[in-house]
Amino acid sequence: MKAGNRHEAIGTSKRKSFGVTFCALLLALCFPAEAQQPTKIARIGYLHSGPAATPPASLAAFRQGLRDLGYIEGNNIIIEYRFAEYKPERLPELASELAGLKVDVIVTSQTPSVQAIQKVSSTIPIIFGVLSFPIENGIIASFAHPGKNATGLTVLSEELNGKRLELLKEVAPKIMRIGVFSNVDNPTQPLEWREIQSAAQGLGLRLQSLGVRSANDFDATFKAALTERVQALINLPEALVNANFKRIATFAAKHKMPAIYSDRSAVEVNGLMFYGPITSDLWRRAAIYVDKILKGAKPADLPVEQPTKFELIINLKAAKQIGLTIPQKVLARADKVIK
Repeated sequence: MKAGNRHEAIGTSKRKSFGVTFCALLLALCFPAEAQQPTKIARIGYLHSGPAATPPASLAAFRQGLRDLGYIEGNNIIIEYRFAEYKPERLPELASELAGLKVDVIVTSQTPSVQAIQKVSSTIPIIFGVLSFPIENGIIASFAHPGKNATGLTVLSEELNGKRLELLKEVAPKIMRIGVFSNVDNPTQPLEWREIQSAAQGLGLRLQSLGVRSANDFDATFKAALTERVQALINLPEALVNANFKRIATFAAKHKMPAIYSDRSAVEVNGLMFYGPITSDLWRRAAIYVDKILKGAKPADLPVEQPTKFELIINLKAAKQIGLTIPQKVLARADKVIK
């Protein structure tokens, strides 16, 4: 090989070697930079019909469910909280706010809240934690195939209300007339009323509606209960009513009325009995739905779940206050007895 050609070959070899080294250096620089790219922080909307000052116990269960799945608030998720303060007219505004923040998913319960979100957006995924009659209210197409932008967990209100009436009849066989607390502005309540009426007729019981629209209405409903000679009390599941369980329990104790509630927190404020699903379990499962959505699942394809865990809690202190002896066969079925 001539000297010129040899020098040319050596130069070419050096250029190739430099090119390979340069490319390798670029790759070495690029990969660490890519690895250091911040992970996308998911933004979750949370819409509740009640007040921010007293968030529901279910919220703690939901947040714990997220932590169990590796989602740490302020680290890899941000939760945007909105509370309607029991003012249903605020729900559309709050739903619009969350939609404007371009959240990845909105978590809520209560039919009016879900409907408000669906009116604002047909694409933002909605996970409901505890909901009654989602098909009848047009929120989903079916349990197996929700078909829209909402899915989650539902409660079997018609069966639960019937069971609650049966328990009242068991502990107080002589009762005939039962007062039913409900929120008349909640679109689900007429459906609940229809179902509980059917159950009452089968048990030979008569129901007296005790409807409220705000916390200010309870004193009037208490007077109505006395005027109508109500002998026992029950409530239809509803956030406004749930928030006033202490007032209902105090009224029941004062007038020696057995009462059964749809929220376990009632027995902790001297309510007599609770029967229903373990809502903390439902809300932890709601976190699993959120996880699936954040990983790319569509709510239309995620079947709605129904509760599998139920509990009966009896407060013997409350029973003593109203002079009621709980039958042993009922106590034997209780999951928890407060003494």
